[in-house]
Amino acid sequence: MSSSSRASRPPGPRTEADLRRELVDLHRELVRWGLVVWTAGNVSARLGPDEMLIKPSGVSYDDLTPDAMVRCDLHGNPLEDGLRPSSDSATHGYVYRHLPHVGGVVHTHSPYATAWAARGEPIPCVLTAMADEFGAEIPVGPFCRIGGDEIGRAIVATLAGHRSPAVLLASHGPFTIGPDARAAVKAAAMCEDVARTVHLARALGEPLPIAPADVDALHDRYQNAYGQRAPKGEGAIT
Repeated sequence: MSSSSRASRPPGPRTEADLRRELVDLHRELVRWGLVVWTAGNVSARLGPDEMLIKPSGVSYDDLTPDAMVRCDLHGNPLEDGLRPSSDSATHGYVYRHLPHVGGVVHTHSPYATAWAARGEPIPCVLTAMADEFGAEIPVGPFCRIGGDEIGRAIVATLAGHRSPAVLLASHGPFTIGPDARAAVKAAAMCEDVARTVHLARALGEPLPIAPADVDALHDRYQNAYGQRAPKGEGAIT
């Protein structure tokens, strides 16, 4: 079974071993979609109410294994001996502590989305695909130093009142959230795709905005009617 087919399994009850395997597959999805280079970027998954699993710091994507994923508390502190967690672990932990509906967090430096972040500019909602996935523009938050929970604070504050599962941090790059890690990875891939398309559109002229009522209707359809709906309790198949 390929990594992409494993990553496409419907969500459902997950053991820690399941989550560790899934995180390896999802990190490979970041490589597959061209969202990361070298060892940059990371995916995490909530593990129960007070813990998470996250990529180890500075480890090649080719070398990731289920055992390499680092179990941390929601302040980013490792809970067992072994590899050090990502330098973004405090950021992820802050998001989980303050957004209880979030089950997965992703950070990349994907080139087009990061180019918008370098300009400190939100990506305007001028595409139906943006209305579907993000329900509005992709907002931009302030510049923050890496290492503590300052970035997490900026993510939570910037997304307050937004439907978007993606946020750009100025001069840094995109962070995405989701009800699980796979949804957050999907948002990261979609964020880069629309960032590229809107960039190309602006090279031709000013993109046409979509009326707010149409954005609302598109977002509602995509979130509630699109795709195959699995029976309650079995997760959605997308």
